[in-house]
Amino acid sequence: MEELTLDVLDTEDKEVIIDEMMNRYGQEVLRLVFSYVNNRTIAEDLTQDIFVKCYKGLHTYSGKSKLRTWLWRIAINHCKDFLKSWYTKNVVITEDEPLNNTTKKDMVEQTVIQRQEDDQLISAIMMLPIKYREVIYLYYYEELPIKEIAVLTEVGDSTVKTRLRRAKELLKERLEEL
Repeated sequence: MEELTLDVLDTEDKEVIIDEMMNRYGQEVLRLVFSYVNNRTIAEDLTQDIFVKCYKGLHTYSGKSKLRTWLWRIAINHCKDFLKSWYTKNVVITEDEPLNNTTKKDMVEQTVIQRQEDDQLISAIMMLPIKYREVIYLYYYEELPIKEIAVLTEVGDSTVKTRLRRAKELLKERLEEL
């Protein structure tokens, strides 16, 4: 697949550029994102988010790399942010835990254990029915308030709260089984 030409990039109409990028690279980006999240629905949502990010940040493209490389870098970073966001927002290091009293071997072990736990959490989330997975995604990853999730999913506030609570219960059960 050939790179977008300079005449397309020189146009002032950002919609034309993004449309062309989506036509040329949309499926590639979707496959890339899917390789990170292993879920088509989430991959499609993230792909859409990535192209929105590109649209908003098109003025930052300097031309030092190919447009495809720039787009892939945005996609990879977005996927990594998505995968690590739940953990960083919900795990708090307490003062009881030593911060600098660990050896390199201990740090490697902790990293391996943390990756396994993260992978288990992601796998458990991906195994949830979509109605639970979407509220988890919207609440924890997109940080949307309950009312906005209710509007997006076209259900009531109490239904969103119930689905969120039930999703947490299902995740807890699945993680305890592992």
